Amino acid sequence: MILRRGPAYTPDLGEEKAKMRAALESLLRAHKLDGTLTTTAPSAAREGCAAPTGRADLDAALGGGFRRGQLSEIAGACSSGRSTLAADALAAATRRGEAAALVDPCDAFDPAAAAARGVALGQLLWVRPARVGADDHAAARALKAFSLILQAGGFGLVILDLADAAPAAIRRFPFTTWMRIARIVEGSDTAAVLIGASHLARSAGGATVALDAPSVRWQGTTSRARVFAGLDPALRVIGGRR
Repeated sequence: MILRRGPAYTPDLGEEKAKMRAALESLLRAHKLDGTLTTTAPSAAREGCAAPTGRADLDAALGGGFRRGQLSEIAGACSSGRSTLAADALAAATRRGEAAALVDPCDAFDPAAAAARGVALGQLLWVRPARVGADDHAAARALKAFSLILQAGGFGLVILDLADAAPAAIRRFPFTTWMRIARIVEGSDTAAVLIGASHLARSAGGATVALDAPSVRWQGTTSRARVFAGLDPALRVIGGRR
């Protein structure tokens, strides 16, 4: 009798992805959010294209918007306009009929303000903590949720907001973290975006939208008559054009 060793077992990645999607779909249905479900198959017309942000100046600088199948980022200090930019991008995605997701470990998202900017909340999956407070593991759980959503597919835009997360918690992520995230989203029609107080990471085909301190606008001709009229955010785009 001759015994021959069979081929080594390798996991079926397609089967694993299907299981992850099934688990996410079950969670969405349990919370009555199954209306956000869409197909996981990338659209040939959309894969590698841009997801417009709805802001003409930014889209022009990005070459059409955040690149699908790539990891991009929004970096800026508090009050630099990062939340407004993210809300505009979510509004643009939901206007296109896409499902969008926001992972919000610090519970900073304001649904009323987002709806006022045009976000269709019925098409948004909002992942937030059960309770807000000092939690060294919140950033790690948020990263895990971000990964699972990207693996499940079916979302046009997925944002992870780490802008208010403790810097020490972010520094504890392994150096391969963002390479792994970029690999997950690669080849899909999802635009993945990080929000940070400073630069975090982006993939080779992604872009960094750096928000600088805004300039103040005043109305009036004399110092005593001047009235505060608003802020004009200043932004720079690094990469992103094709």
